[in-house]
Amino acid sequence: MASTAVIGLQWGDEGKGKVIDSLAAEADLVVRYAGGNNAGHTVVLHGEKHVLHLIPSGIFHDHALNLVGRGVVVSLEHLAQEMEGLQARGLPVQERLRLDGRCHVIFPYHRHVDRLAETWRGEGRIGTTGRGIGPAYADKVARTGIRLADILHPEYFEHRLRAALAEKNALIAKVYGDAPEPHVRLFEESRALADRFRPLIVDGGELLRQADRAGKRILFEGAQGSLLDLDAGTYPFVTSSWTGVWGIAGGTGFPPNRIGRTYAVAKAYSTRVGEGPMPTELHDELGQRIREAGREYGATTGRPRRCGWFDAVAARYAVELNGLDGVILTNLDVLRGFQPIRVAVAYRLGNRLVRTFPAEVGVLPDLEPVYEDLSGWDQDVGGARRFQELPQPAQEYVRFLERQLGVPIERVSVGPDREQILGGEHARTDLWPSA
Repeated sequence: MASTAVIGLQWGDEGKGKVIDSLAAEADLVVRYAGGNNAGHTVVLHGEKHVLHLIPSGIFHDHALNLVGRGVVVSLEHLAQEMEGLQARGLPVQERLRLDGRCHVIFPYHRHVDRLAETWRGEGRIGTTGRGIGPAYADKVARTGIRLADILHPEYFEHRLRAALAEKNALIAKVYGDAPEPHVRLFEESRALADRFRPLIVDGGELLRQADRAGKRILFEGAQGSLLDLDAGTYPFVTSSWTGVWGIAGGTGFPPNRIGRTYAVAKAYSTRVGEGPMPTELHDELGQRIREAGREYGATTGRPRRCGWFDAVAARYAVELNGLDGVILTNLDVLRGFQPIRVAVAYRLGNRLVRTFPAEVGVLPDLEPVYEDLSGWDQDVGGARRFQELPQPAQEYVRFLERQLGVPIERVSVGPDREQILGGEHARTDLWPSA
């Protein structure tokens, strides 16, 4: 089982792109299995920032094949733009990228409905990116969606598209009271884009199963975070797909019993974009300090992220749900100069302490975090390359989080560059299982 999965432990934006890029150096295949172009993975190479939205983060390695799995919803226009941007930087994207033909497609009417629905919800808005992700997944579940492979068959595609447009235009006009878009060239434009992708379209599940039988190393790349999972997250303020390890099999066609090691990426503090509960959010100057020190603005939307202390209750819940082998901690450098540093170790609900993450977390107004305070540090940690080179309080902070999570912290990131990552005190030398 020479496969490794890397997911997000919190509400997304944990720095998965950098970690996956690092592991991709030894991978034969890198696979996205969920989400759409609402996810943004940032990789910094030689001081230059690259933001990926649909294409897996292994695209920067010449030996790795990158697969967009069937659980991803794909905007054809955005994928074309992302490919062109990478090609302009000299990357041979056509050689390194493959698309599962079972991927569902995001059309302009999905984005239109997404924006209207969010406006209509008013104070009950979810905080979507407006990119049509949720409506595309809704069509998939309702069995009215259109897959990438469907577009390659003109007569079938035309039939499905006419039915979809009739339904969506009626919804837009009669429910939301807005004017439907004409979409007069949607059929031709979609066909033209799909034809460009035709050489890249594969049966992703078969590709992965063959690679597994051949002993290839497969790296599964999560999008968003475990606490945004459709079922396990802070519903309804979640994304529309399964973001945890449990989403890999359905989102790729890869057998779940063949998944090897599983890791999650977590920031050394908490952030969240959009609406929804976040028990440790700081609404004061400390929250703003974390935001500015961590440059906490969305890679996809540019929206400022909500910031707060590390929530060990929520993180421990995600560790247990995913059955993780370890955690990779990022942004430790951001906490320089904070005194003290706080960690939520429980919640107080009335007169009782809650140490597990309740399903009602978003509807309990009197749920308060219980903090434990730890010493901070003033030294710059960006130059450290071994755990023992970190300031003693930083080492103690990592050890404390490790005890709270119940699994080893395998790696610690101390800056944005690829090289600024070091092994944790109890780290494996190799995050890959043997074949």
